[in-house]
Amino acid sequence: MSVWKKAAKAHQKSHKERHQPDDRKHLGLLEKKKDYVRRAQDFNEKKETLKLLRKRALNKNPDEFYHHMINSKTDNGMHFEKEAEEEDTPEQVRLMRSQDLRYITIKKTQEQRKIEKLQAQLHLTSVDHNVKNKHIYFTKNNKSSLKEEKFKQLAQSELPDVDLDDLAEAAKKKKHLYNELGKRIRREKELSVVQQKIEMKRHVENKRNVLPPKRLKKGNHNRAPIYVWKYERKR
Repeated sequence: MSVWKKAAKAHQKSHKERHQPDDRKHLGLLEKKKDYVRRAQDFNEKKETLKLLRKRALNKNPDEFYHHMINSKTDNGMHFEKEAEEEDTPEQVRLMRSQDLRYITIKKTQEQRKIEKLQAQLHLTSVDHNVKNKHIYFTKNNKSSLKEEKFKQLAQSELPDVDLDDLAEAAKKKKHLYNELGKRIRREKELSVVQQKIEMKRHVENKRNVLPPKRLKKGNHNRAPIYVWKYERKR
């Protein structure tokens, strides 16, 4: 019997749901039954989710430690996720986009040569490497006068024939060279990090890799990311 009913319904006219009347077109599309079903399902899912979260909040121990509290914060009653530290600085991104690996390598080599040249010029000849007893001097004068007195004693003991003004000028020049050496070392280290990041990016994007590598450590401002490739046996 049911087969004949289905056969009879196959030739029936399909009735469409009514459209929005002309005087109510400003309210938008008329909601159909299928739209109401979806809206009701979404409402009930959100209701059950809120009920579950409320239950978890009531059963939660406030003294219990969990790792997510380190990566989140609450500001004026609103919960926010802490922003992750950016892997690259703006200068590193600009260098990687505008220049290629060869340019970075050349600049790094130049910085290394300048560092070696500055290190060859600077020698700690006035430093006594022998261990001496430490004495504390108590004077009524200020610290500047004590430093000047020690400087004069050092000059008279090591360089008695040299003028103090020339010695002060040499010390000032040496300090300037040390500052320049520190800047060169920091620049060379930054170029090394950029070079490592470019090389690692090229290895990861290599089309000959059958399997994608696994990242062990995320990169930051001071180091490149670390990847490991699965060993593939050569045929």
